[in-house]
Amino acid sequence: MRAVDLIRKKRDSGEHSRDEIDFLIAGYTRGDIPDYQMAAWLMAAWLRGLSSSELAALTEAMLYSGEVLDFSDLPGKKVDKHSTGGIGDKTSLILAPIVAAGGLTVPMISGRGLGHTGGTLDKLEAIPGFNVNLSLEQFRHVLKECGMGLIGQTKEIAPADKKIYALRDATSTVENIGLICGSIMSKKLAEGIDALVLDVKVGSGAFMKREEDAVKLAEVMIETGNRMGKKVVALITDMEQPLGSAAGHANEVIECIDVLNGGGPPDLRELSLELSAWMFYLGERTQSVEEGRRLAETMIASGHAKEKFKQGIRLQGGDDRVVDEPHRLLAARSRVDVVSPASGYISGTNCERFGIALAILGGGREKKEDAIDHAVGLQFHKRIGDRVEKGEPLATIRHNADARLSEAKDLIMENYFIAQEPPSGKRPLIRRILGA
Repeated sequence: MRAVDLIRKKRDSGEHSRDEIDFLIAGYTRGDIPDYQMAAWLMAAWLRGLSSSELAALTEAMLYSGEVLDFSDLPGKKVDKHSTGGIGDKTSLILAPIVAAGGLTVPMISGRGLGHTGGTLDKLEAIPGFNVNLSLEQFRHVLKECGMGLIGQTKEIAPADKKIYALRDATSTVENIGLICGSIMSKKLAEGIDALVLDVKVGSGAFMKREEDAVKLAEVMIETGNRMGKKVVALITDMEQPLGSAAGHANEVIECIDVLNGGGPPDLRELSLELSAWMFYLGERTQSVEEGRRLAETMIASGHAKEKFKQGIRLQGGDDRVVDEPHRLLAARSRVDVVSPASGYISGTNCERFGIALAILGGGREKKEDAIDHAVGLQFHKRIGDRVEKGEPLATIRHNADARLSEAKDLIMENYFIAQEPPSGKRPLIRRILGA
C-alpha cells in the first residue's frame, strides 16, 4: 500500500477501506508519510468528501492513535459537552461545576482559541495559577477528588488529530464537515465518556453560518458517536450575536461567576442550564431533561456549583479566591465606549467581526504562537431588538494599548446594524435539538 495511490483514489472520488484509512493515519502519525502527501490527501478529501463508513474509520483510527482513557473506576457516568465555538461562548466554566456538583464526572479536554473564537483553556488561564497542562495521572486525581477536570490535549490523547489539525490549519482544509467531525469526536471519545452533549453554533459569529450546515455537522457527529456506542445529543444554538454580555478571558470568567451566584445574562444562564440538563439526562442522573434542569437550578441556588468551581480551581493550582473576589483577576488599564452613529433599533450584528476586534486588541490569536492578554475585553450593552439612541454606548472596550484601538472601534461600530423599525419576531436561542 502506498500513500500516492490513496491520494489518487480519493482525488478520483474513490471510497477508502478501513485498512486504507488505518494505513494513512498510522503512517502519518509515525512520520512515515510526509506532510506534503498528507496535505494532498486532505485537500482531496476536502474536495471529494468522506462517506459515513470512511468517517467512522477515520475517527476510530485517530482515536486509537493514542491512549483511550478509562475512568470506569470513578463514580457516576462520565459526560462531556463540546461547543463548536463563538463569541462569548463560556458555558464550560458554568456547566462543569453544575454537573459535577450534581453527581456526574466531567472529564473535559478543551482547546485554545484561534482567529475570532475564544478558547476554554485561555479563559481558565486568566485565573492566576490555573494549570491546564496536567498529566493524565494528575487529571485522574482531580476527577476523583471533585468530579470535574478541564485540561488541554496531551501528547497521549489522539496524537494523530493534533498533528493533522495543525496541517489542516496551514493548508486551508479546516472547513470540511467530515474532517471536523473526525477531529472533534476522536478527542472526545478518547476521554472515556459515556455520553456527549454537542452545542453546535450557527450564525454570523459561528463557524457554521447556515443552519443546514450546522444540522449536517450535528447529524454526522451524532451518527459517529452512536457507532462508537455513546449517547449523543446536539443542540443547534444561535450565534448571530454574542452569548452573554462579555468577551475576553478575565471578563468572561467574571460573567461565569455571576451565573454561578444566581445572576448573569439571561441567555448565558438559559443555555448553561439547558446543556447541564441534557448532561444529567444522558448521564442517567435524572429521568428527564426537565428534572435535569431543576437539578441544575438547585446546584446553583444551593451554592454547591460555586463551591465545586472553587474546589476545581484549587485542585488545578489556581487561586480559588477569585470566585468570591473577582477583582483579583487581571483588569485592563483603560476603557473606551463605542457609541452608536444613529438612533434606531439593533437589527443584527456580524459578531465574527467583534471577535476579530478582540483579537487585534490582544485578546485572541491571529497565529497559534501569539500570546494572549487575558485582561482585555469587550462589554456589549445592546442586543438585537434593543432601542438605541445616537451617541449611546453600543459596547465598551477594555484595553491595555492604543496601537490598534481605532481599528477595533471601527470594527465594532460598523458591525452593529441599525434600522428604523425593530426586527420582527424573536430569535430563539436554541433553534433545534437533534438525537434526542
